[in-house]
Amino acid sequence: MAKKKSAGAGQHRRPAGKRLGPKVASGEKVSTGNILVTQHGTNVTPGKNVKVGRNYTLYSMADGVVKFGKKIGRKVVSVVK
Repeated sequence: MAKKKSAGAGQHRRPAGKRLGPKVASGEKVSTGNILVTQHGTNVTPGKNVKVGRNYTLYSMADGVVKFGKKIGRKVVSVVK
C-alpha cells in the first residue's frame, strides 16, 4: 500500500457549462443579428428570417417577433414581422 496519495488523485471536477440553449423567449421582439439559440448541431432548425452560423448558432435576419414551433416533428424557430 502507498503511504501517500498519488499526485492528481481526487481531482474529478465537472467542466464549466457552455451556456447553450435559447437566448430569447417566444413572443419577444428582436432586431437583425440577434442570437436566438446556441447549440451543438441542429437541435432547433431555422425557419423564416433565421440563419445558421458556422457553429450552428441561430440568429435573426430581420426585425420582428420570435416564434418557436414544430414542423414535421422538428423544433423550428422563426422571426415574424
